Amino acid sequence: MGIDELLERVRAGYERIGPAEAAEAAGAGALLVDIRYAALRERDGLIPGALVVERNELEWRLDPRGSHRAAEAVGHDLRIVVICNEGYASSLAVASLRQLGLHRATDLTGGFQAWRAAGLPVASPPGA
Repeated sequence: MGIDELLERVRAGYERIGPAEAAEAAGAGALLVDIRYAALRERDGLIPGALVVERNELEWRLDPRGSHRAAEAVGHDLRIVVICNEGYASSLAVASLRQLGLHRATDLTGGFQAWRAAGLPVASPPGA
């Protein structure tokens, strides 16, 4: 199986959301999680209020039963919206989170670039 087929299979298991819906979800208490690497965050900015978690730490930081969890990882019912740069890596991350029992995890179609293109808030990275 190639990556395109894998993405298709993964995405068939949940409903992805667009930028406006992600902003609305955040307003209703969902946790936005930015998994972009530092160079992209420094170049393009940050989504205000999003938790920044490098992709290689994601499962450890969001597993509510994990010894290294983030304070925001309060339970398996938490609504999580994973955001990468363009909406590809985030889909694979959601599949992993769902395997941990985070059944309300989803991702942002089009990623950060879609968020920014929709005119939603973007903050300058610290030190910029």
